[in-house]
Order: sequence, then structure tokens, then C-alpha cells
Amino acid sequence: MTSDRRVYLYDSTLRDGAQTQGVDFSTSDKVAISRELDRLGIDYIEGGWPGANPTDDAFFANPPHLSRSKLAAFGMTRRSGRSAANDPGLQAVLLSTVQASTLVGKTWDYQVEVALAVSLEENLKMIFESIAHAKTKVPEVLFDAEHFFDGFKANPDYALKAVKGAYEAGARWVVLCDTNGGALPHDVEEVVAEVCRIVPGSHLGVHCHNDSDNAVANSLAAVQAGARQVQGTLNGLGERCGNANLISIIPNLMLKMGFETGVSPSGLTKLTHVSRALDERLNRAPNRHAPYVGESAFAHKGGLHASAVEKDPRTYEHIAPELVGNRRHIVVSDQSGRSNILARFREIGLEIDPADPKVGKLIEEVKHREYNGYAYDGAEASFELLARRVLDAVPEFFRLQSFRVIDERRWNARDELITLSEATIKAEVQGHSLMTVAEGNGPVSALDAALRKALTPHYPQLAGLRLVDYKVRILDPQAGTGAATRVMIESDDGHGDRWSTVGVSTNVIDASYAALHDSITYKLLRDGASGR
Repeated sequence: MTSDRRVYLYDSTLRDGAQTQGVDFSTSDKVAISRELDRLGIDYIEGGWPGANPTDDAFFANPPHLSRSKLAAFGMTRRSGRSAANDPGLQAVLLSTVQASTLVGKTWDYQVEVALAVSLEENLKMIFESIAHAKTKVPEVLFDAEHFFDGFKANPDYALKAVKGAYEAGARWVVLCDTNGGALPHDVEEVVAEVCRIVPGSHLGVHCHNDSDNAVANSLAAVQAGARQVQGTLNGLGERCGNANLISIIPNLMLKMGFETGVSPSGLTKLTHVSRALDERLNRAPNRHAPYVGESAFAHKGGLHASAVEKDPRTYEHIAPELVGNRRHIVVSDQSGRSNILARFREIGLEIDPADPKVGKLIEEVKHREYNGYAYDGAEASFELLARRVLDAVPEFFRLQSFRVIDERRWNARDELITLSEATIKAEVQGHSLMTVAEGNGPVSALDAALRKALTPHYPQLAGLRLVDYKVRILDPQAGTGAATRVMIESDDGHGDRWSTVGVSTNVIDASYAALHDSITYKLLRDGASGR
């Protein structure tokens, strides 16, 4: 086992991650993600498989400039019956624009004889000759030992011969792959320790899939046993159940196990940003409960928990959230006590005497509203407005006198059945009485457009405001179409800052308006707009 404390990180998001259902990277996506990984400090970025598809070809033809990371291309060892120098598939991976080539080969005797339909000896030659040839063309060659853990279990002698041959042929890294994700941590640790007797840990890596929900644990077990490269993807993207999640592996290695990586302590503070930036590019809602980087990773809901965290964060927080670029979040709900409310006040910059009777009034108001369907643990902006209203601290930026929403379903001139939504509002804004009409893609969109049409001339900062998420939940489904509904809206100011608001009513349009009103009011309050 090596005593070296440096672990190298290899990201395969752009290839393995692209195999996730619903994920389809464009060339520009690959470039943007590569730059984020480079800034983070990832050692190797696998850009894809040259020759496999036009997107990867375009990416490698004009790759992004990387200041810290090495760009790797992925491909296969030579085919049977061809020499390494005369295999078009292998040659496509040996590009002048990359600093490393990763070649995958079989190490499970069953896969060799059944999937490849070649002899065991021929497969060993394919591995050795491919790596030896690639070593003359690119600075570094990596060998991905596919199905290694299953292969070791079935025929350890053959699996070890394959990885030993790859190392002796000049592979900088021999990477042991848990291809079907079925290994367990104790198995991985034992096997990696065995391989370290043949391939030095300083040249040994691991690539785990998450089919048994052990990919992160297996990766850490491999490092503990001596491996010094870990492969994975951002947010655990990948086919089936995904790959090892580098977003969890990196802080575990650095903060828990004391290893060094290419990510500096200051770079580690960008981890939450990188995780969420990937989801934003994929137009996916971030996992609120993701370890380290999720919105709820350091959220405290129960009153006793919040009180304890205020006194000593280590009570319920395993690390300081700032280390990974996250933040502590005191959630307000019907389980809240005085400590939650006061902590939340400090977060939003409200100074108030803890003995002020208004604190007790707000606690009761929150509990009453949540009993009636409101949920403030997911609508922080609405809670802040509620709190400030109880404290008489929210200006009235506009007053809605009435609104009307009409949906019309009809056949158009092209004999197509369409539905049009139109909203009319009457409002008073800065002493002016206004009436505006707007159409939208549905009644809520029309209402939002009509409000913005009335308000933007007086509040230009609303021009960049947009709704990025809209959720409706039926609170009492037994009431049928007369059920109370809760609407949650997430808004964005156009500069990446987001907030959530909530509205509740038996009328979904009314609930939507309440959430819209809070969203606009929160934006104007935060920007210091004048009201009355």
C-alpha cells in the first residue's frame, strides 16, 4: 500500500454522464462543463469517444483551452485480426489535441470468450499491443479494466495477468472497473489490496457504478486500500443507477480522509456552484437532499435542532457548510420554535429583541398558515415577507384592485384546436390607476404577463424577472375539483439569484396570484424600490 497522500481525480461526465436517460450534451455544453471542471481542479477530463458521434468529433476538433486539467479521449483496444497501428477505431483516440487516451479492454474471461469471441491469449495481446502503440502517440495512456471485479472473482489469475500486462506495456494508470455496480466496499478493498502487489498504487485507479448504491463507498474503499486515482461523474450521472459521484467523493477524500487532490481548499468552496451549474445546464432541478451541496444538506427544521446548532454547529453538522460553498439553512415550519424564528431573522438581517411579543405572534401565524396548507420550508421568500409584515416593515409597491382571466378554446383559421389565455388586471401603482391586458401560455402565464406589463414601466428592475419553476399540489384530494391547492413558484432575477414563494387557495389562479405577488414584492423589497 502506498503512503502517498495525493489522489488524482478523473471526470467522465461528458461520456458516462451522457448515457443518463434524458441527458444529451451539445458541443457547447461539453465546452462549458469542461471549463467548470478545469476551474475546480479536476486532474483529467474525459471529453468523449472520438469517432463515435458528430458531437464528440466536433468537441475534439476544437477543444477548450484547459489551464489545469488534462483532456482525455476514450476508446477501445485494437480489434482482433488487426494490428494496433492499423485499427481505425484505435487511431481515432490517439489525437494530437489530447493529453491522455483511455483504452477499455476486457479482463473477465467470460466476457472475452463470449462478448469478444476471441481466445484469452489473443485478448492479452490486444491489451498489451494497444497500450504500447498508444504510448508512442500520446503523453499518457490509461487502461480501463472492464468488469474487473467480476473477472477477478471468476478467474483471478487471468484478471491479474490482464492488468499486469497493461501496466508493463506502459499504462500510466490501470483502472479497475466495477462495470455492473454490484461490488461491495469490503470486496473492493480486498481486491485492490491484492492488485497493489502487482501494480503500484501510484498507478492504480478505480471506476465504480452505483447499481448497489455503493459507488462512493467503493471508491473510498479503493483509495483506502492503495489506489490513487478515482473516476466518477458530477452529481453521479450515468446509465442505469449512475456512476460514483465526484461531488461527494471529493470532500470525503479531503475533509474526512486527509488526502490531497487537485482541488484546493478554496476550490472546494466552488463545489456547490459546480454541482448546481451542471443541473442548470441540463435544465434539471437540483437534488435538495444531495450530500454536501443540496439546499437541505445543512437545513434544520426542528426547534431543538436549530437551538443546538446555534450553540454548536457540530451537534448536527458534520462539516462547516462554507467549506463546500453551501450554507446553513434554518427552516421555518409548523414544527418551528422561537430559536428557528430568531435564527432565520439573523439570516435575513432582521434585528429584533427575542423578548418582543411579535416573535410569538409570528410563530403562531406560521403554525396557523401551515395548518391551512402553506409550506414555508420551501418558500423562504414568502416567509421573509410574512415576518416583515408582522413587524410592519414591508412597503406596498402596488395594489391590485381586480383581475380577470379568460380561457378560450376554439378552432383557428388553419382548422387547429387551440386554447388562448387572456388576463386583465386593474391596479394602482405609485399613485397611478392602470388597466392592462396580456395573453400567455395558460392562465398563470397570462396573469404574470399582465402584472409585468403594468409594473415594469414604474419598476424597470422587473424586466429580468422570470418564473423558472411552477408546482401545484392538491392538499385535500377527497374534495375533488373543489380541493385546496398549494402553488409554489421559483423565480430568477436573470443573474442567477433565485427565490421561492407560496400561495394557497381553493382556486388555483388565486393561489398562483398570491405566489406571484410575493415573488414580485420580494424582488422589489430586496432591490430597495420605493413604495408606500
